[in-house]
Amino acid sequence: MVKGLYYRWRIAQYKKRGLQLHESAHLEGLPVFGSEPYLISIGAKTTIAGGVVFLTHDGTTRLFRQQAKFAKVIKFGRINIHENCFIGYGSILMPGITIGPNSVVAAGSVVTKDVPPDTIVGGVPAKPIKGLWEYAEEVLASVPDYDEAAMKADKRAELLRIYPYPW
Repeated sequence: MVKGLYYRWRIAQYKKRGLQLHESAHLEGLPVFGSEPYLISIGAKTTIAGGVVFLTHDGTTRLFRQQAKFAKVIKFGRINIHENCFIGYGSILMPGITIGPNSVVAAGSVVTKDVPPDTIVGGVPAKPIKGLWEYAEEVLASVPDYDEAAMKADKRAELLRIYPYPW
């Protein structure tokens, strides 16, 4: 799929502002990289689905910084995503987290803590669901009988053959 001019321009702007995005990373849609893209790094062969939000700071500190005791309070954090990860649609990544290699963040999750390598997390807040390779075996066991040549020739027709309308 060819990305539009605006999309390419926005990504270029984020990179100029310090976003570390490996050339083999794949972005579906345009994530929200926030006000400190220089605190975000995305590794090789990682896919970021649409609607993902990267929060590198905690804006609530504005509520109490006017008091002398808290005048110098700041709360920022780097977001590191290692290689070969998948971040699901609409996820929110909070400041100061690392997502280990070969990990998955389920759609709609809020990641508040580090994600270990080879782990699938999900929920609000995100918690480990299972290991990546356990999931891989489950998916392998549930693959429907399909025609590879038909899938390449006409994906829609083959998927509708496998998963027909219920009526």
